[in-house]
Amino acid sequence: MLKSRLSLLSLSMLLVLMVFASACGADEKTASSPSAAATAAPTTASGASTAPSPSTAAGGAVETKSFTLVGVRDAQISSQQIIADKLGYFKEAGLEVTSQLIESGPDIGPMVAGGSAPISIQTNFMDIILTSNKVKVKIVAPLAQIAGTQAVVGGKNLVLNSAKDLEGKTIGVPSGADVVIAINNMAKELGVDASKIKYVNLAPSDAVTALQKGDIDAMAAWEPFITKAIQGGGKFLFSGTKAELPEKKGDVNWMSVHTTIQVTDGFLEKNPNTIKAVLGALKKATDYINNNRQEAIKILAPELHLSEAELTEIMNRNKYSMEVNNNYLNDSNGPAVGEYLKGAGNIKELQDPKSYHQLGLLKEVAPDLIKAELK
Repeated sequence: MLKSRLSLLSLSMLLVLMVFASACGADEKTASSPSAAATAAPTTASGASTAPSPSTAAGGAVETKSFTLVGVRDAQISSQQIIADKLGYFKEAGLEVTSQLIESGPDIGPMVAGGSAPISIQTNFMDIILTSNKVKVKIVAPLAQIAGTQAVVGGKNLVLNSAKDLEGKTIGVPSGADVVIAINNMAKELGVDASKIKYVNLAPSDAVTALQKGDIDAMAAWEPFITKAIQGGGKFLFSGTKAELPEKKGDVNWMSVHTTIQVTDGFLEKNPNTIKAVLGALKKATDYINNNRQEAIKILAPELHLSEAELTEIMNRNKYSMEVNNNYLNDSNGPAVGEYLKGAGNIKELQDPKSYHQLGLLKEVAPDLIKAELK
């Protein structure tokens, strides 16, 4: 279990708990535990080391050497974090990182708000919600496009002659799940009346069981539940990035959500060189995943509690990239996402992406990754 949890949550912050699971791909456990590499110096509640650390100096020395990086035991969220830890990329950058992987992604929002996760990895949707709740936090880099793991799987008895046949069908989906964005955009493009789709509120594991029993026609969730549903006889229909529908097959752009690394304003202001070192290590990890996929899977599978076959399917649905491009800036941080989060009651007002981004450090580390700028 986490050594510390927020003792009080405001009503507004409870909204954070409702949305993160749908985009983070976290499993449904609530326990949390640090990774095996958690051997750094003792830390304070903010995650910073109590041991002496280098002060800022000419030449870009890191300001804080030892700290905790909070992520999720999940292929969508923390693959680069795990690789950077296991292959020593953090150490090469002069850092002593305690890589803490929690089991329930929604817990990270309150941890950031309460100050116990000054550096964390989750999704950009979390930052939109936190910023709406006046939490001062900045995304310093995207890590992966994970909309391919937000998907709809049909039951073995579901027959579709066109996407319009989904009208009147029952889809099991967790209440407030972001995958509904993909469903709504599919409906708009293919002429489906989304209001005629019947939804039943089911947790992902329950939806997998219901799909196998034939109690629902389809399920909508995230990995690893999509792969488990397919292994149980289900048929992949579509995700945020791919479609296998009768009239639409191949690449689509029905949803965009990205894993991001974010830093609280206070920590970011005092530790720019530390953050640049972290970004450099994560870039090495990203390159390793893309260039050595099978070796990466062998490292990640035991950490993520998945078989290599399952993890291969899951990782193939993600695009691991720290590139800042129009897809990231406009699609996953644009008005459509904001309107969805507002309609779902997760934010009160649309948020300006500039208010929760600081991409200047990434530009210093790897200027070639900046393909688009915030306007």
